[in-house]
Amino acid sequence: MLLSQRVLNTQFSPIRKLTPYAEKARKEGKKIYYLNIGQPDVETPKEFFEGIKKYSSNIVYYSHSAGLYELREAFSDYYKSWNIDFNPEELIVTTGGSEAVIFSLATVADPGDEVIVIEPFYANYKGFAEMLDVKLRPVKADPETGYAVPSREEFEKAYNNKVKAIIFSNPSNPTGAVYDFEEVKRIVDFAKEKDIFVISDEVYKEFTFDGKEHISLMDFEDKDRFILVDSVSKRYSLCGARIGVLASKNKKVMEQVMKFAQSRLSPPLMAQFGLLGLLKNLESDYLIRMQKEYQDRRDAVYEEISMIEGAVFKKPHGAFYFSVKLPVDDSEEFIKWMLTDFNINGETVMVSPLSGFYATPDAGKQEIRIAYVLNSDELRKACRILREAITTYNKR
Repeated sequence: MLLSQRVLNTQFSPIRKLTPYAEKARKEGKKIYYLNIGQPDVETPKEFFEGIKKYSSNIVYYSHSAGLYELREAFSDYYKSWNIDFNPEELIVTTGGSEAVIFSLATVADPGDEVIVIEPFYANYKGFAEMLDVKLRPVKADPETGYAVPSREEFEKAYNNKVKAIIFSNPSNPTGAVYDFEEVKRIVDFAKEKDIFVISDEVYKEFTFDGKEHISLMDFEDKDRFILVDSVSKRYSLCGARIGVLASKNKKVMEQVMKFAQSRLSPPLMAQFGLLGLLKNLESDYLIRMQKEYQDRRDAVYEEISMIEGAVFKKPHGAFYFSVKLPVDDSEEFIKWMLTDFNINGETVMVSPLSGFYATPDAGKQEIRIAYVLNSDELRKACRILREAITTYNKR
């Protein structure tokens, strides 16, 4: 029996595929600083659990396929606090932001169609595209520019008549870049000229530092071509709750997305009730405190990485990721080596090779992504171990 080319062509997660090496290192007694996965270590707000406790039915039933109406109303109020006007009918609650991306791609592109993506990009975009038999057309951002949005000419090179949309995240996972008004406008203007959709992944919009403002896709005109993707996983430390949002002012898009939503029946009910309690009762300064905590962590990583001779990077201004080009020949082999052959007093580090965040073959081979999801003291220690590992690795 043969397996499908679809599954055979799908890559393993670059974030998780080196886990067996980490498991072996842990069994050998090594302590590992895990900086590879964007799993926040901050506590989930108590209001989420209190919302679940208030659930009164003795049956865990299917919700509406678009999500509880009360939750969509709460999301509508949340977006209005960002000056983004979505009514509940323009929102579909999804099973995580991942499902929102899959639904978006499947709605605007047929098998064989293509979607422009700014690389490096959230690695699962590639997996989702392969699942749907959609090809990604990369436009490369460079570490030397802080992974800024490429020029219009680069978008033109990537375009052909099979392209149906552009997808990007802002702030960026994996680079931490925060796109300013002119950068987002460059994307919007190009999409308008080519009459294609824009899918904006705004999962990290609360994570902006140094006075940088998040520029939403919804700040621009021509909203019928926009699809916004969101998730509560990061901002509320709710990764396992699996609640996301797909939103659009385009009524036809929302009507058609509902077919997919109905096919998977409903998003998880208990998580919806927990989130409803959270959105209605969250302490007003929670997000401010969280933003400060992650900026402090960013600063710690930046100071330590600045001491690595030959590293190429700019200070990231958002998300909780730090992408850097290292003075090593192959970052994936280097990471494996750190787990199998290197430690300082029984401690080592696990980061993500950035090559898996590219669609261009052999791109990003020297780059890594650091997820600063530990406290600042542990981050400093992990980065110092990383620095020593680079020196030792290059002397082999």
